[in-house]
Amino acid sequence: MEEESEDMAFYQAVLKYFRLLSSVFWSFPFTYISNLFFDQNCIQTSKLEICLTIFAIITFAFILYQSIELLRRFLSYYFTSRVKRSLLVNTVQFIRDRDTWELREENCCVYAVKGRRPKMEDRFSVIQDKETGISLYGIFDGHGGEFAADFVEKHLFKGLLKKLQAAVQDKSKENKLTEEFARLLTKEILEVDMELLIKVKAARNVAGTTALVAIVYKNRLIVANVGDSRGVICDAKGNTIPLSFDHKPIQLKECRRIREAGGFISFNGVWRVAGILATSRALGDFPLKDRNLVIACPDILTFDLADLNPKFMILATDGLWDTFNNEDAVAFMKDNINSDSYKGARSLVMQALKNGSMDNVTVLVVTFPEIDQS
Repeated sequence: MEEESEDMAFYQAVLKYFRLLSSVFWSFPFTYISNLFFDQNCIQTSKLEICLTIFAIITFAFILYQSIELLRRFLSYYFTSRVKRSLLVNTVQFIRDRDTWELREENCCVYAVKGRRPKMEDRFSVIQDKETGISLYGIFDGHGGEFAADFVEKHLFKGLLKKLQAAVQDKSKENKLTEEFARLLTKEILEVDMELLIKVKAARNVAGTTALVAIVYKNRLIVANVGDSRGVICDAKGNTIPLSFDHKPIQLKECRRIREAGGFISFNGVWRVAGILATSRALGDFPLKDRNLVIACPDILTFDLADLNPKFMILATDGLWDTFNNEDAVAFMKDNINSDSYKGARSLVMQALKNGSMDNVTVLVVTFPEIDQS
């Protein structure tokens, strides 16, 4: 009899606790909680009941929080997708927290992906001034953080466009406009680099960036390169013409300059300035810039589009060129561009990732449907 009484008491206690948990989870009995803490009989409430109630409340709060967070994510994705579909085609679209960027315009498109890197440090800028006919295209491959590439993207073209517009309106420079554009482009890059150095030194930020800039005005093409981003163009015959040459520490000219400045190059996966930087020219990088081991002076190349009669131009960061050479990139684009340069640029980026590129990849494609031969 005593054993049966003990079993019955144990059964009733377990049943009581299960009822308590059930009431907390499904009906959330505020009256019970009120009585638990404020009723005169609360002193008779066991510690186990209090612990179970607190545990149930915390569990309920956690489930409620997770449900709200799931709903927030769903609504954020739903409304973001609707907004993207309503954007104009020439608007830069930010996808997946800036992991993938794209731009579509009438004769220009950009596709950029973060790839296998933890952060997206590539930037690009496109300005087409219809009033003067000046078009500016830029690719900026950041390293050591996003700060330098962000800064150059936001500041380089603003001042440069105003100076180019003034040069176009100055009739005295009409016959030497190509040389004037090259001079202004070099000057602006160096000035922006000085501004950037002031910012990064104050913030103790070691970030830097390459810069590949192309100016198109009538039949003129002026390309400035700082670093190892690269540009190519496909002429009327389908030939590949380089628009820039990489600045690498192993190059004889660059290596001699670095050593004359008191520096050295060493091999760490690739040849690097002072064992750190894989490109010998860049904007920013103040620790190396202070000793003149890295410089921001651009190489300028000019082209006559009337002679080339080009089909398209590719500007890209080294994430592409790590897996493509110039000729292969042009051949791939010719096979995939068809009537939609955006699809060609996107396919080129995806193929670079498929080929094993470990870097951010940004590809900017400009088409030249008609060239005035006059």
